[in-house]
This record gives sequence, C-alpha cells and structure tokens, in this order.
Amino acid sequence: MERLVSKQYTIPFILVTSLFFIWGFARSILDVLNKHFQELLSISIGESALIQGMTYLGYFLMAIPAGIIITRGSYRKGIVIGLTLFGLGALMFIPGEHMMSFSVFLIALFLIGCGLAVIETSANPYATELGPAGSAAGRLNLAQAFNGLGCIVGPVLVGGFLFSGEEAHVSLPYALMGGGVLIFALIFTRINLPEITPEVNSSTKSKTSISPGRSIVRLLRNPKFMLGFAALFFYEIAEISINSLFINYTTADSWLDKAEASSLLSFGALGIFMVARVAGSLIMGKIHPVTVLVVCAAMAVVSAIAVTFGSGIVAKSGLFCCYAAEAIMFPTIFALSIKEAGEDVKLGSSLLMMSPIGGAVGTVIMGSVADHLSMSLSFIVPAIGYCFVLLYSIHASLNYKK
Repeated sequence: MERLVSKQYTIPFILVTSLFFIWGFARSILDVLNKHFQELLSISIGESALIQGMTYLGYFLMAIPAGIIITRGSYRKGIVIGLTLFGLGALMFIPGEHMMSFSVFLIALFLIGCGLAVIETSANPYATELGPAGSAAGRLNLAQAFNGLGCIVGPVLVGGFLFSGEEAHVSLPYALMGGGVLIFALIFTRINLPEITPEVNSSTKSKTSISPGRSIVRLLRNPKFMLGFAALFFYEIAEISINSLFINYTTADSWLDKAEASSLLSFGALGIFMVARVAGSLIMGKIHPVTVLVVCAAMAVVSAIAVTFGSGIVAKSGLFCCYAAEAIMFPTIFALSIKEAGEDVKLGSSLLMMSPIGGAVGTVIMGSVADHLSMSLSFIVPAIGYCFVLLYSIHASLNYKK
C-alpha cells in the first residue's frame, strides 16, 4: 500500500489542504444565497440561478489565465493571486447591500469565481504531486474531504445567520470572509511551498518550453484528457445543480422550513458527502480508483432517478444517496485526467477547472424545469449528468487501468 503523502511534503500538503476548506465554504454558501435572494429581491428560482451562473462564469473565463500564471510563475503565485481576487470580491458585498443591487452582487460573485478558479487550478494539481503517482487519486480525495468540511460549515453558519428570522445583513459574513482571506493571502507570501516540476524525458523536455497556446492544443488533441474534461463538466452539472436547489426541494412540500433545510444541507447531505469522500480515499488504497468510480456512478444514476420519479421515503433517500455516490467523483476524475496531461500538467489543470461552468448550465436548466414543471422532475438534469459519468467510468475501467 503506497503512502498517500511523501514525508518531506507533509507540511506543504497540510497548508494547501486548508485551501480546500476555504473554497468549499465559499461555494457551499451560494446554495444559501440562492434561496435568500429569491425572497430578499423577489426573484424566481430560474433568476436566482444567475448566482451560480456568474460565479462559475468566473471559473470558466479565468481558468486559462490561471494556468498561464502558475506555468510562468509558481503554484504559490497562483494561490496568492486567487486569494486576493476572492477577498476583493467578497468585500464588494458591502456596496452591493448598500445599493441593494442584484447586479452588484453578481459582479462580486463573478470576481469571487475568478479567484476560486486560480486557487483551485493551483491547489488541485499541487496536491496530486505531493506523493507517489499511484496514490494521487487517494491523496486528492483526502484533500477534497476538507473541501467537504468547508461545505458543511458554510451553510450552517451563513444559513443560520440569514434564516434566523431577524433582519440579517448578507454583507456581514462576506465582509468577514473577505478580510480573513486577504490575511491568508499575506500568510502564503511568507510560507515555504516547494515548487514541484513533473519529470519528463529528454525527448520531450524541449517541448515544455513551447508557448501555452501549443500546450493547450496538445491537450485538446488528447482524447483521454478531453474525455476527463467532459466527465467533470457533466459531474458539475449534477453536483452543483442539486446543491443549488436542495433548500428549494426540501421546503417545497413544507417538509422543512428554511433554517432546518440549511442545517440538513450542512450536517446531513454535505456531512454524508464528506464522510464518503474520506472513506473513498481509504478504499482506493486497496481497490483501484476506477473500480470505485464505476460503482459510485451507477449508484448515483439510480439515486437521481429515484428522486425524479419516486416519492416519499424513496425520493428523500435517493437525494442523500446522490451525495454519498458523487463524493469521490471530482477528485478521482481529476486525478485520472491530469495524469494524461503529462508535462502540460499546469495548463491541463486550468482546462479542467473550466468544467464548473457545467454547474451554471445545470442550475439554470434545473431551475427552469422546477419553475415550469416540478421540483421532482427537475432532478432529471443531474440524472443525465451522472449517466455521462457512468459511461466515462466504464470506458476508464476498460482503458485506464495499468
């Protein structure tokens, strides 16, 4: 059984893993904002999907520049720039609330998305490189477990604050978060983060200095890498759209009130997600990651269909099973895909971090189906996303195992 983290990289791994918590917290509270803005600004479910739309548009547009930043600079530089953009975007919530302008909020969220794109583009591949290549998927799953912890803490803290029944200022949690993130950026300028360069042989070494444009072309022509990108895109459709409308779904039939739904999202759904991700990282030490991915993808498809066409306990159980099944998907697919990038690992990471735009697409479509048909039928959208992940995992099981 291979060691998850090389001994000399233990401290850098711990430091970088803290970033996973930060962006998990930031992304999870979007799901609380979605419901809060529907009532605060009197907008529909479809319109509130722009919250996710603008955030993940930031991911999409900033991903390639992020790859260039860390390719020409370093992982540290990417992390510091990302945290700075994130902090400035969070502080924009102060004028946004003063003006009570949905447009200003959306601009702030776009800037946060840009910052998160740079952070994730830097941290994900860096985590895969801090140990043996064979344990990269398990190592990234372990780091992503702290992303799950951030996802738990975010909705319960911010949701509990916004849905407390008293007049709550949405800018307060973002102002605190923005100030804290900017301090964290300053800390990262002082700590020691060793830069790790993937090993390449002498015949390809000269190619690594070619322009980023040529590296991107190589990646676009790499079928295994692009299949991984497509799988992540469809995974994000499923994962983000379910999170975005979780509170709407659990309050639609008076099952829960908003505060209870926010707590259930944190301690129930996202708690299951985090535990499943930790368990997945341990299981992958004994079972090939691709095998685990096949089983989880099949479970996710069945679960999403149960929510779409089932009712009562069947539908509710299916909802939570989706969280358990999807937990290992992103880090596992990312690790499989980035392995195919070879010497283009940094720009490969940037391309893969364009995939969260799928979440914006999925949330808009799912919100539209919920507005025009029903909340239950809207789960056909994540079901389709999981189906593609299942097809990818089956293909990977036949072609990627070595």
